[in-house]
Amino acid sequence: MAKKVLIIAGDGVEAQEIFYPYYRLKEEGFEVHVAAPTKKDVLFTVVHDFEPGWETYSEKLGYRFPWVTLAFKDVKPEEYDGLVIPGGRAPEFIRTKPELENIVKHFFEANKPVAAICHGPLVLTAYNLVKGKRVTCYIAVKPDVERAGATYVDEEVVVDGNLVTSRAWPDLPAFMKEFIKLLK
Repeated sequence: MAKKVLIIAGDGVEAQEIFYPYYRLKEEGFEVHVAAPTKKDVLFTVVHDFEPGWETYSEKLGYRFPWVTLAFKDVKPEEYDGLVIPGGRAPEFIRTKPELENIVKHFFEANKPVAAICHGPLVLTAYNLVKGKRVTCYIAVKPDVERAGATYVDEEVVVDGNLVTSRAWPDLPAFMKEFIKLLK
């Protein structure tokens, strides 16, 4: 039986950070489910890019992601072997959904692999799950992870126990390589 991986997301998720893990995990033979605040026909993704002269990233509408399997309220986290938290703007608002906290905490309590990229660690800081851990994330999230008690490391991928973190979409190959190693 194939291992099952849960991806949690919402509107405003970074396009590459949901599509790449979704396809890469399926390519490896994992069963992949995507949960959002509500079960809906599509998630609206965004593309963050780095423009010459800009002191921050730009944001454009991305591809629609049509594979939302279930709503947070319907997730049974004990059925999953790993969790992926993509970045973009989605983590800012999905972390405010009360149903999400028990889902995310389950993976840490059961020591199952968790992968968070870019702004994804905002979900972990909301539930006090990075204290004492070495993590990386998008540079704008560095103050949040440090205030939550983590040690920020500026590397393409950081593995600390069951947690895999990366800075942003350019790090996706290293991010998925390490997460898949933990799942196997």
